[in-house]
Amino acid sequence: MRWLVMRGLLIGRYQPFHKGHLEVIRSILKEVDDLIIGIGSAQISHTLDNPFTAGERMTMISSALRDEGLAGRCPFIIPIPDLWNNALWVNHVKSLTPRFEVAYTGNPLAQRLFREGGVEVGVPPLFDRVKFSGTEIRRRMLRGDDWESLVPVQTIAVVKGVRGVERIRDISRSEKITFLEPGDASP
Repeated sequence: MRWLVMRGLLIGRYQPFHKGHLEVIRSILKEVDDLIIGIGSAQISHTLDNPFTAGERMTMISSALRDEGLAGRCPFIIPIPDLWNNALWVNHVKSLTPRFEVAYTGNPLAQRLFREGGVEVGVPPLFDRVKFSGTEIRRRMLRGDDWESLVPVQTIAVVKGVRGVERIRDISRSEKITFLEPGDASP
């Protein structure tokens, strides 16, 4: 069935939201009428790989999209907590989001799961992945290198507002568990 509005879903962790993400969104919006932004691993924060909360990431994304004039075409930003059962994951995502016709993901496992779940899959383009990568940006924050040129000004404001660079540095010095494995409970 063809809906009046062709809607896509883009899932990412956005740790943090950067200019590469913004370019991916612009590119996908050439293919769909509107786009749901799914914030993956929404329940995880304050770790080296996932230093920002879902709320902080929502703020980064919504303010950047608003200022870029894209908010009207990305009407939903939805936190999607991890589910440690791949056979149920697509239904989990569908239960948390409005209807969508195509899911965009660069993750081969997620692509397979969506296809097995009967969802059309689009592969988002990557924009200078070496530079525009959450891992690279977090590494730069940790080392005191320039990271601000890689993210929208709205992300800079959120990171500074929550003292995100200091958070990442504190986490890196922590002797506590800084990551979760499937099935682990939050510390």
